[in-house]
Amino acid sequence: MVNFMLKISADLENLTNLQPQGGCDDPSFPYLFKLKCGRCGELSQKETCVSLGDTVPLLQGKGTTNLVQKLEGTKFEGIDLSGDDFSEYDEKGECPVMISNLRSTFEPVK
Repeated sequence: MVNFMLKISADLENLTNLQPQGGCDDPSFPYLFKLKCGRCGELSQKETCVSLGDTVPLLQGKGTTNLVQKLEGTKFEGIDLSGDDFSEYDEKGECPVMISNLRSTFEPVK
């Protein structure tokens, strides 16, 4: 019997709660991400493992999240909002939210 691994990748901007529709029954299920800096475009060399059962405090305010990462050394140079790249705008958070370049593949697992 052959098992397959579904690999999904997408570019996310200012989004939270990324999980399979209907959720996942196992809170220790690992999600592996390669993260890309939204400012300089640098892609992480290693995957970051996140599970819904692991929580950390937010850097600002009260509450928790599943992952917090801070990048050092990237300077903010401004955001050009003249294009049509944004699919939604979060008025409360005052930031654009978007999913783009969604890709998926099935790969055989030994």
